Amino acid sequence: MQVSTSLGPRTPHDKNAPVFPAGQMVPFALVTVVFFLWGMSNNLTDILVQQFRKSFELNLLEAQLVQTAVFLAYGTMAIPAALLMRRFGYRVGILTGLCVFAGGTLLFWPAAVIGQYAPFLFALFAVGCGSSILETAANPFIAQFGDPATSERRLNFAQAFNPPGTITGVLLGTWFIFSGVENTPAQVASMKAAGTYAAYLHSEIMRVVPTYVILGCVVLVLAFVISRVKFPDHLDTNPNAGPSDPIDQGSFGSLLKYPHLFLAVVAEFGCIGAQIGTWSTYIPYLKAYTSVTERQAGYLLTAHLIAFGLGRICSTPLMRYIAPGKMAGTYAVINIGLMFVCITHPGMMSGYLMILTSFFMSIMYPTIFALGVKGLGANTKLGGSLIVMSIVSGAVFPPLMGVVARSTGDLAAGYWLPVGGFVVVALYGLLGGRVTGKATVHDVEMAPTL
Repeated sequence: MQVSTSLGPRTPHDKNAPVFPAGQMVPFALVTVVFFLWGMSNNLTDILVQQFRKSFELNLLEAQLVQTAVFLAYGTMAIPAALLMRRFGYRVGILTGLCVFAGGTLLFWPAAVIGQYAPFLFALFAVGCGSSILETAANPFIAQFGDPATSERRLNFAQAFNPPGTITGVLLGTWFIFSGVENTPAQVASMKAAGTYAAYLHSEIMRVVPTYVILGCVVLVLAFVISRVKFPDHLDTNPNAGPSDPIDQGSFGSLLKYPHLFLAVVAEFGCIGAQIGTWSTYIPYLKAYTSVTERQAGYLLTAHLIAFGLGRICSTPLMRYIAPGKMAGTYAVINIGLMFVCITHPGMMSGYLMILTSFFMSIMYPTIFALGVKGLGANTKLGGSLIVMSIVSGAVFPPLMGVVARSTGDLAAGYWLPVGGFVVVALYGLLGGRVTGKATVHDVEMAPTL
């Protein structure tokens, strides 16, 4: 199946350009489901930080290694994933990512039986490898899968299914992983004296198994369905090549011609670091400065993700009239102000204000990604892999926030790192368009240009 070319060339500002690929909605919809599923997994880790902190008796820095294990995989697997897709195409990349992802979730069962922290970190690293492959494949696939003039809107639409996944993941974790049991020091001492405390901790560890095993099975079913669907061949070839020309799959050397790509990599590093750092430390923040229970904190984290989803739903249509880059930059400035209040006045009110930051974080990642791969042509897979590699900041920010909290004795002080991430996004969104590769000046939709 081929996308119709009867639409003719679109200008970067064409508000009437179609968002969805005509006649290609089945593969588009199936890949959109992938956004939902990895959203579930990525925010289940926020639940695991608190659950492992309790069940393995960890400090915050040790517990944040959950995020390090997952997001370190992005820095490891993005380029191999791009090389895989350059050779075999998007469909093989997506199927490989789903299988690796599912394998990681199924490893939770033997890890829980062993009852040690390290096997869980290995399983989470495998899940992160799968997610990295999926993001390296799915984001550029959606961005390219239709009219170039609407790539930001199309990717933001697909990414809008990520927040419902994150909400589902946090709710499942709150209901089925958190037991609701929070023992006082006196109760812990009593259980230790009775010899029942080790059994209690192991029961808390085992609570993670059903959710992850079921998720893995669902992912394998989706992989089977996608394996039966034909993907458009034109996305894996050079559209400008003649019938006798060799297929140009791009090269890393060619990426040096696109400075806007490297700006996007830096901006994405700040964006994802701020996002993951904010969410993963939110429950410990509430536990430190308020009297909420674990489950109440889990529901408040769910409110974060609802705000995140609403941000995409409300903001994506506005991109027809407002430059996506400027919108992301403005949202980052707002978040800098909100986070300043949360740092300097920690408490329940700041806990509510922090929820608003998720509304304004919502469009940052897909907008930066779509602008970064604009006009890369045959280099899109490789360029996209560099942007996905920047997600490794999710492995860096949370433990560093733990280090700051431990060294200062003030957990809220760790949130200065997300503030730094938002500063980077603000500079990119409001000023970054002034440095643009020659090959992409006419391709960046509604973004600032020279």
